[in-house]
Amino acid sequence: MKEYTPFKSGKVREVYDAGDSIIMVATDRISAFDHILKNNITKKGAILTQMSKFWFDLTKDIIPNHMISVDAKDMPEYFQQEEFNGNSMKCKKLTMIPMECIVRGYITGSGWESYKETGTVCGIQLPEGLVESDKLPEPIFTPSTKAEIGNHDENVTLEQGIKYLEKTFPGKGREYAEKIRDYTLALYKKCADYALSHGIIIADTKFEFGLDGAGNIVLGDEMLTPDSSRFWPLAGYKPGQSQPSYDKQFVRDWLKANPDNDFLLPQEVIDKTIEKYKEAYQLLTGKEFK
Repeated sequence: MKEYTPFKSGKVREVYDAGDSIIMVATDRISAFDHILKNNITKKGAILTQMSKFWFDLTKDIIPNHMISVDAKDMPEYFQQEEFNGNSMKCKKLTMIPMECIVRGYITGSGWESYKETGTVCGIQLPEGLVESDKLPEPIFTPSTKAEIGNHDENVTLEQGIKYLEKTFPGKGREYAEKIRDYTLALYKKCADYALSHGIIIADTKFEFGLDGAGNIVLGDEMLTPDSSRFWPLAGYKPGQSQPSYDKQFVRDWLKANPDNDFLLPQEVIDKTIEKYKEAYQLLTGKEFK
């Protein structure tokens, strides 16, 4: 059996070259504040992979995506081992566009901090009088540049993003930036409406895009998982305060409240986190995660 080693290892994902495709494996690692924590969250990788599959299937009418299969039978024999079961996705090879496409439908997190100081988020002027967790009049696109592990992503305005992409894609910076902005907003609106009808508010999320061999823009990476999004329960939603969440905000809050944590979580936080991930999966897909 041919063995594979990842050519790219991210905070949570390992990416393998399978010749005409890549295999993207979501591990059980968890990151927060740009650090990989010392614990694993059991079954987290499989939940992320299956949730991405659900959203990719739901949105292929808006934009093509890179998913080929999540069935191990479609992958090289090496990925038919137990450790890759359910958490692996065979994907098309793309040339990634080096920008995180962040969309915010509600004001929270770093966006809320910025608004309190300047009334703006990433250079976008917002109405006066918003309170924490308020729904925005319209979702806003607030991209950031992609950083290497250990460095922070940098929030940029659309115009700054155009200049940034122009360095990698001369003559195409504006076209790509505006297209991925429009795709980002269209994807968010469809999925946020769907989630709301299933009891979940998607406060914000991020998407990543790449180019296929023909130069078409394709949706890549993961999609609308608790790792890349803020999911709030609709029941009990109350603007003017922070909200309970289905995502890793629970982990971030514990780390902030325990500054001597050494990036090590207690077992009860691990258990609560996986419970939240499973609950979100079941609400959104209508299926219990086994």
